[in-house]
Amino acid sequence: MLITDEEQSILDGEGGEGRQWAMELLVGLGNIFGAEDLVPIGSAQLAGVSYKTIGEAGLNWLRDISRISVVSVPSMLNPAGMDPNRWEEMGVPEAFAAKQRSILRAYNRMGVELTCTCTPYLIGRSPAFGEHVAWSESNAVSYCNSVLGARTNREGGPSALAAAIVGKTPRYGLHMPRNRVPTAVVRVDPGETNVDYGALGVLVGRELGNAIPYFHGIRPTQDELKTLGAAMAASGAIPLFHVTDITPEAKAGLAPEPGLEGLSVGPEQLADATRSLSTTIKEQDVDLITLGCPHLSIDELEEVAEFLRGKRKRADAPDLWLCTSKEVRKRAPEAVKIIEEFGKVLVDTCMVVAPIEEVASITATNSGKAATYLPLDAFCSQKVLYRSTPMLLSLMVEE
Repeated sequence: MLITDEEQSILDGEGGEGRQWAMELLVGLGNIFGAEDLVPIGSAQLAGVSYKTIGEAGLNWLRDISRISVVSVPSMLNPAGMDPNRWEEMGVPEAFAAKQRSILRAYNRMGVELTCTCTPYLIGRSPAFGEHVAWSESNAVSYCNSVLGARTNREGGPSALAAAIVGKTPRYGLHMPRNRVPTAVVRVDPGETNVDYGALGVLVGRELGNAIPYFHGIRPTQDELKTLGAAMAASGAIPLFHVTDITPEAKAGLAPEPGLEGLSVGPEQLADATRSLSTTIKEQDVDLITLGCPHLSIDELEEVAEFLRGKRKRADAPDLWLCTSKEVRKRAPEAVKIIEEFGKVLVDTCMVVAPIEEVASITATNSGKAATYLPLDAFCSQKVLYRSTPMLLSLMVEE
């Protein structure tokens, strides 16, 4: 990989120990993946934030690196393991909360913005079409590439942090136009019903793995694009997709090669995928209903509020968590007021990276991504009920 004289000086340690570490990591990655050079980035989005996901070893590493490093481009955080102000209400143990605060302090010392959201594009942190960035969280990567048309690989926590420190990332993978072309076609025939984008994403991710799908037959909204990308990234490893006449590169003329193979998805396949996301069917046993994986938009909060408006909460209703960003919560005060009569609108966290196993064993969700991760024994150990938003909210209210 070619590096400039300035980059070589950083590699030689002239910019300090932290920048040297970061450059060593980036050059190593670049050489492994055959990068041409390093490309400047406009922002970084960092995973490895919840104490649940990084543990004591990760916390100690962050403490060390934060003493010698400062980021050089706007940098944001993925969700943490708790709402910083409502962790006790969530049932988070004090010991976990103390460790989580230490992680956030380490990032703050490095100049990282404590956004703690997987949807930075909903709070004004949207890169321009064609802009190079280094983002980590799977849904954020998918949305960034697919819906915004910016360029990022799916970075790991350390590589995204290294890119944030240096302000550059290796130019390989999805930073290269030739690697952004469709490699599979997905033709969707939803029949007479609406497409369940969470189930569709899980199905396509399972079947296509790490392909770049080009969708025909769907016209998703912005929130549905978010849902689709998140589910494909969770069930497979899909970092980029295109939708006819919807996503920017498709609208600019990018199309699949004639004869490219892929999937045909109809109502039967969607129904099978939907059923596969539930590991229980007993609605009456649900401990917790969770929405917001990825974090909810203003429109999604208002949809929930409109459903609950004027209704009464059931006496035996399960707990309700709605996860979003601080900024979105602040922008929707009326919706939040209605929802808080039934449950909690939490910020800076989500059900997947929180210690949910401390408070629930049977969780209901509308998220294909969450339904994929929650049952994992090593992570959340939940039985899962997968249902639409209206069906889940109906469990909260009196008939």
